[in-house]
Amino acid sequence: MTDARTVRAGRRSVEVHKPGKELLPGITKSDLADYYRQIAPFMLPHLRGRPLMLERRPDGPDGPRFMQKDTPGHYPDWIRRVEVTKEGGTVTHTVCEDTATLMYLVDQAAVTLHRWQSRVGRLDRPDRLVFDLDPAEDDFAAVRDAARQLHGLLAELGLPAAPMTTGSRGVHVVVPINGHHDFDETREFARAVADTLVAEHPDALTTAARKKDRGDRLYLDVLRNGYAQTAVVPYTVRARADAPVAAPLTWEQLADPAVHARRWTVADAAEQARTNPWSGLLGTGRSLGPARRKLRTHRVS
Repeated sequence: MTDARTVRAGRRSVEVHKPGKELLPGITKSDLADYYRQIAPFMLPHLRGRPLMLERRPDGPDGPRFMQKDTPGHYPDWIRRVEVTKEGGTVTHTVCEDTATLMYLVDQAAVTLHRWQSRVGRLDRPDRLVFDLDPAEDDFAAVRDAARQLHGLLAELGLPAAPMTTGSRGVHVVVPINGHHDFDETREFARAVADTLVAEHPDALTTAARKKDRGDRLYLDVLRNGYAQTAVVPYTVRARADAPVAAPLTWEQLADPAVHARRWTVADAAEQARTNPWSGLLGTGRSLGPARRKLRTHRVS
């Protein structure tokens, strides 16, 4: 008898092998499949068309993690792939377009999904900016303050922004852009925004890439805006105790002192998703030109 569970996903049936195998503390492969199938309607819009990097835990919570970019040859033909040039060759990324692909990735013990900021067909033109707010310690009050300050500056520049807990320690602030700028332009702009904020709050914030140079200041990371760089996908599971989830939320929710980076887990993330927290925040992407001009005239307080 085969140790597998058949999961129906749209028009396909996907076998999840060893469904009772623990991938995270207290979370089996079957549990993960149930969560991803439930969250798929909310998660897939953030996945479609985007190359992925997969964080796999095939040996469970005590085993090593594998960061997988290249798609193995044994993946079924119906899973979409995109071949991307890199220095010295190419890499073939998986692209998740449907629930069946999500189920197959769970079968491969892919716990956390990381996505590009651009889409197939325009891989050199990102349509998202991501600011990663990473505290020196597990201090969400500092994250909340930095997010509020960043939100204020972006609003002054005429850019909408949406917050997301990472399921780890910090928050991502996501800005929709129109896909007319290349990665060098977008990263340069993100760095200019971060530098401006650091100049206003030098004792609390830093853009220093090396940990030894940060002290106890929160790190404003803009490096995820480079070509082939990735960020965790909304509603993906993080490989930590209690299976926290990277959860989109409203700015009002972020201001709630009861909210923290691991507030939502596989147990209640779907309930949060049904409230459509990013409604109206990630509509038509903006051009960076007007925001650039406003930033040049912004006075550091």
